[in-house]
Amino acid sequence: MRQRTAIVIGGGIGGLTAAVALDRRGWRVTVLERAAALEPVGAGIGLAANAQRALDTIGVGDAVRALASWQLAGEIRRPDGRLLARTDNAAAVRRFGGPVVVAHRADLVALLAARLPDAAVRTGVPAALADAGDPLRDDRPARVRCAALDGEPEELTADLVVAADGIHSAARRTLFPDHPAPRYAGFTAWRFVVPAAAAPGHAADPDTAHETWGPGGLWGTLPLRDGRIYAYATAAVPPGGDRAGGDQRAELVRRFGAWHRPVPDLLAAVEPAAVLRNDVYAAAGPPPAFHRGRVALLGDAVHPMTPNLGQGGCQAVEDAVVLAHEAAPDAPLATALVAYTRQRLPRTMDVVRRSGRIGRLTTWRSRPACALRAALVATTARLAPDLALRGLDGIADWRPPTAP
Repeated sequence: MRQRTAIVIGGGIGGLTAAVALDRRGWRVTVLERAAALEPVGAGIGLAANAQRALDTIGVGDAVRALASWQLAGEIRRPDGRLLARTDNAAAVRRFGGPVVVAHRADLVALLAARLPDAAVRTGVPAALADAGDPLRDDRPARVRCAALDGEPEELTADLVVAADGIHSAARRTLFPDHPAPRYAGFTAWRFVVPAAAAPGHAADPDTAHETWGPGGLWGTLPLRDGRIYAYATAAVPPGGDRAGGDQRAELVRRFGAWHRPVPDLLAAVEPAAVLRNDVYAAAGPPPAFHRGRVALLGDAVHPMTPNLGQGGCQAVEDAVVLAHEAAPDAPLATALVAYTRQRLPRTMDVVRRSGRIGRLTTWRSRPACALRAALVATTARLAPDLALRGLDGIADWRPPTAP
């Protein structure tokens, strides 16, 4: 039987997971990444139990857990440091069957890429969908137009194209030109990682993650396994600031520098150039499908979401293993893609909505509203300590499909 071929557009976590999963299913896979290198992003990623179970199906779950940190506790605080709520990973294990682990994105990308055959990943290659193809016709493969390494145009064909080309996906626009583009969620995010040695007074408990909710924004700190510290922040600001340039650290100092430790210590430790700023976008509504022709959309390309449930990357990983599960070597591709849409569209759109609701809470600005929010969080934590985890019910307890 002829070996099926797949092209993955985008070498992020979702695209690489799909490539590894399809490779394990017997597909010959090529990953085309626009950037000159695979995502050297200075940011962390939280992987809940659902994503870890998905990674287990492609044989990398244990390796991810080995390189990740396991926060034993999580806290929510006010800007003055007052503790509002606390939970722990033991509660997550009881509720969802596994903990949340935190890894550096670059480490996860490198781990996934190492599981692919030599030369499967091509970097510095912008790619665009030229023809979605027809899964019912053997003479109508999908076609992808890209720039070869020498700069000459090149056209590749494949039985399947996986479009994992991000929030502003060109493939999605090609497949569904009338579908509304993702909309600005009302806030911007900053992210950076610093070595522990760079902030000896950071006062961050290596076993504790925290979020601090203040007027119009939040701050989060996640210790990584190797001692580095991942910090993130969001603020309700107009979009477009990420294109304006300027000193993003100075902007963070202005907004968060007076908050409780370790916030000022981490801001003092980071270099301005190491701060990433990105406007946050979320899906405006469900697309007609997650596929068309021989093309499957995956991750942020089809269901961008706010980061408030920590599920953006997790859902992309789920997409990847479900797609590969359905795309068995002997399965009709048209049937496999319909099954992929049927499983993934309602689930991910639900996560988009639930994450967006929490994101809107973090944009509250008025003092009375913020005081009410803090009181509700503190009261809930006191009366029902595990209640905060209910936001992940039906999400973190997901299990991947298994072969019959």
